Amino acid sequence: MLTTSASYGIITANLARSLKAAADQPQVARETAYYLENIKTVRSIDDFLADDRIFAYAMKAFGLQDMTYAKAFMRKVLTEGVAGSGSFANKLADTRYREFAGAFNFAAFGATTTSSSATRQGTVDRYVRQALEEGAGGRDEGVRLALYFERKATDLKSPYSILADTALLKVVQTALNLPATTSLLDVDKQAELITARLDIADLKDPDKLARFLKRFTSLWEVSNPTAAAPSPTVSIGQPIQAGLGGDVLASLQNLKLGGN
Repeated sequence: MLTTSASYGIITANLARSLKAAADQPQVARETAYYLENIKTVRSIDDFLADDRIFAYAMKAFGLQDMTYAKAFMRKVLTEGVAGSGSFANKLADTRYREFAGAFNFAAFGATTTSSSATRQGTVDRYVRQALEEGAGGRDEGVRLALYFERKATDLKSPYSILADTALLKVVQTALNLPATTSLLDVDKQAELITARLDIADLKDPDKLARFLKRFTSLWEVSNPTAAAPSPTVSIGQPIQAGLGGDVLASLQNLKLGGN
């Protein structure tokens, strides 16, 4: 069984190849083909919400799969768009809704919305990245957390951005040796503890981010040995039922060690 650090290293050593492996998984490939074939026929919010398969794909791509059932809520997100600071999406603390409404901006672009790259390849790219992370998490939750943190790191602006996301916070607490019980403290005190140990600006530097995640994966392995596949400990949405399974990870390992 590979360690957390080794598994993460194999995936990120050639991320493009890892993403292609995730995209080629049969269910991911089927859902992507259906999405690209049919999204171009969507001309309105009504059309978008009416096709359960298209809507579910888009929601998974933005990590919102647990809200796929809430179509009235999402209709409000889409109807008000993102142009005004007082729009529903802009007032929500969770930035995923703003990102979703920005990509599927029917409020601004109407019937031409789904001709944009954001709604087509941009959404596919997000979906495949989700599949990669969730597939890796099926073998080792620490790898999934590391991949998720890597994806989100450059957008972090303050320790409060970390505190607002349980998955990001788990990575930081592990890497900085902060006990989980610190989450019981006042939020400002938690922010002070993080700031004293981590310069958020460093996370925008690829080398510093890599060192930070190396520390995380090493410490995660100490507390969560990979002798057996672990049960997920941190929720990052509901899993896509496909991804980077053991056979694909093994093939990537062989390639890294000198295969074709």
